[in-house]
Amino acid sequence: MEERSRHALIEKAACDHWLTREELSALLADEEAEKELAAAADRVRRAYVGDEVHLRGLIEFSSYCRQNCLYCGLRRDNKNAERYRLSPEAIVVLAKKAKAAGYPTVVMQSGEDAWFTAERLVDIVREVKTLGLTLTLSIGERTADEYRALREAGADRFLLRIETTDRELYERLDPGMSFDNRVRCLADLKALGYEVGTGCLVGLPGQTVDSLAQDILFFREIDADMVGIGPLVPNGETPLGNEPPGDMRLVRRVVSAIRLLLPEANIPATTAMETLQPGAREIMLQSGANVMMPNVTEGEARKKYALYPGKACVADTPEHCRACMEGRIRAMGRTVGTGAGGRRRNN
Repeated sequence: MEERSRHALIEKAACDHWLTREELSALLADEEAEKELAAAADRVRRAYVGDEVHLRGLIEFSSYCRQNCLYCGLRRDNKNAERYRLSPEAIVVLAKKAKAAGYPTVVMQSGEDAWFTAERLVDIVREVKTLGLTLTLSIGERTADEYRALREAGADRFLLRIETTDRELYERLDPGMSFDNRVRCLADLKALGYEVGTGCLVGLPGQTVDSLAQDILFFREIDADMVGIGPLVPNGETPLGNEPPGDMRLVRRVVSAIRLLLPEANIPATTAMETLQPGAREIMLQSGANVMMPNVTEGEARKKYALYPGKACVADTPEHCRACMEGRIRAMGRTVGTGAGGRRRNN
């Protein structure tokens, strides 16, 4: 793309927070657009959500999963995965420690573990909420009634990545799952008043920049409150183990484009990014991101939640992670958020 056209598209996105699918595809495909896209996204980020970086304490409470996604180390058919399940009491203890460490928000994340029924989760949610924490759940697909019960128990936010909006690609890489049901889950969560997070993987075999552009427009269409992007990190225990990893330069362009089209959204700089490229969190925070999710899980469970190999910071203690993240944020001239860090609406 010639420089004048590139600049015009980026300025349009920064001012109007809108591009057509064709325009988005052109920018995502243009490696020369990366730095200007990131700079524009950083300006929009500062204008809409400020310089605070919000920290969420991540509790990975079960590695059991009933699904069989081709890219995920927790997939049902991975017989080499080391499975674990924290007790409800242990989850609440971790939440208490997270609060004591200064996290205003915790994220309870697991595979789709049927042992954690809605009833069991409701009890845990109620206990965690007595601590005065903002609570995000990331537990996969449930019925509308289950989502309602968890919301009524006090859950504030829910993360459910769509992974790809290419229906054929979705149903090929997530065997036995329904794209329509995934979309239904997101609609139910929105209707129940959750702050809803979603996102996609970058680097899936068969994925195109056009499908990534479609993903971004989907996030905008559902008015997502948070959008998490992950590069594919191939796991040798999965059918995609020999695929190349996601292109981090393309990941950066996707993050920047999301900030331009969803200026109020919370966008994390993720562990998967750091796993593929040390220092990637800072790069993404300078390209539109404003959230980090340090792991507060302790002991062997911290190592066994193996979505992919070589996970960054897995050997660190939660205390070290927290101190490291704060130091890195301050070194950038940014501040650590002190509140719950919900979506900031500017209209």
